[in-house]
Amino acid sequence: MKGDIIIVEEHHRRAAEMIVERLVAEIRDRARRTTLTVAGESGSGKSETAKAIAEALEPLGIEAAILQQDDYFVHPPKTNDRTRRANLCWVGPTEVRLDLLDEHLAAAREGAASMVKPLVIYEEDRITEERLEFGDARVVIAEGTYTSLLSNVDRRVFIARNRLDTMEHRQKRAREDFDPFIEEVLEIEHRIISEHKTRADVLISRDYEVGFLRI
Repeated sequence: MKGDIIIVEEHHRRAAEMIVERLVAEIRDRARRTTLTVAGESGSGKSETAKAIAEALEPLGIEAAILQQDDYFVHPPKTNDRTRRANLCWVGPTEVRLDLLDEHLAAAREGAASMVKPLVIYEEDRITEERLEFGDARVVIAEGTYTSLLSNVDRRVFIARNRLDTMEHRQKRAREDFDPFIEEVLEIEHRIISEHKTRADVLISRDYEVGFLRI
């Protein structure tokens, strides 16, 4: 998403290095591209962790591309906020074109050289398109709230931090005003997303400790 603020800190890099160390052999052994997802609640560090994983792979000679779920929302940010306020039932996976994101992951997984994808222009509250070139990427990372639900995925990372744990980080991102409605939205998201933890291969705790569940 154009206009997003991503601040990669030491705890993101430390977690990423542990994840890459565990996954690098299977990435190299796999004949096709590897697909990863990084999921969790708002402000949990999904974008930062995805970027840190890509950066940790680079010195190993492995390039990575990142797909942001935020680009796949049905409505751009301000319009989506108005839609939520008009009908709170809108909050959830139906806000996102997960089918299109999954389709794009499948194409990337099977070797697509490039693709035309949505691009959200945050400040202009609009969605346009861009062409993403994969080049020599061996890994494609999809990061976002509901990405654990995607099917065309080799490994899933889940960050287990709730809305209270993430408040400081959300303030750094300056993504939304803090009002009771937004906190209600985040509580709804928490109830939905917390169930996705069972899908994880890699679990990052609230203190950014990394655990490996199925690897």
